[in-house]
Amino acid sequence: MQPQRRSFLLGRVVSRTFPRPPGTLPESVLATQCDACARCVQACPQQIIVLDNALPRLDFTVAECTFCGRCAEACPTGAIVATTERRLPWRAAIGAACLAIRGIECRTCGEHCDARAIRFLPVAGRPRLPEVNQESCTGCGACLAPCPTAAIEFNPMTECTA
Repeated sequence: MQPQRRSFLLGRVVSRTFPRPPGTLPESVLATQCDACARCVQACPQQIIVLDNALPRLDFTVAECTFCGRCAEACPTGAIVATTERRLPWRAAIGAACLAIRGIECRTCGEHCDARAIRFLPVAGRPRLPEVNQESCTGCGACLAPCPTAAIEFNPMTECTA
């Protein structure tokens, strides 16, 4: 059974958009540079790079990005270039499917966030509620896969900070 179908059958239906690997050229030129060789896919130790319409993207349902740079090292065309930036231009957002928002104690996302960008605010008579610090969030995706209700999505920074 495919992962998307399994998620649907478990009630985990979310529209997800995932970022490109760190150092990927802008969308406007990416399709002309990338030859879909899949070397970045093979080089990723986390196995989170997939080709989507012949272009690389990150699949955070598998694991998080560790910003190791192996995808850039493996790219023969320069579609992905080495970068020292340890952030992606995307930030986590926690949706209504979150167990804590629904009144059930859960801190799974915060426990997996190495950047400590997710904190839990006290609320009288209820479980603590998650809050994402947009400045601390690196967009790595570590919080997404372990979320039991698929309540986390990633948005471009421009949408998150507006």
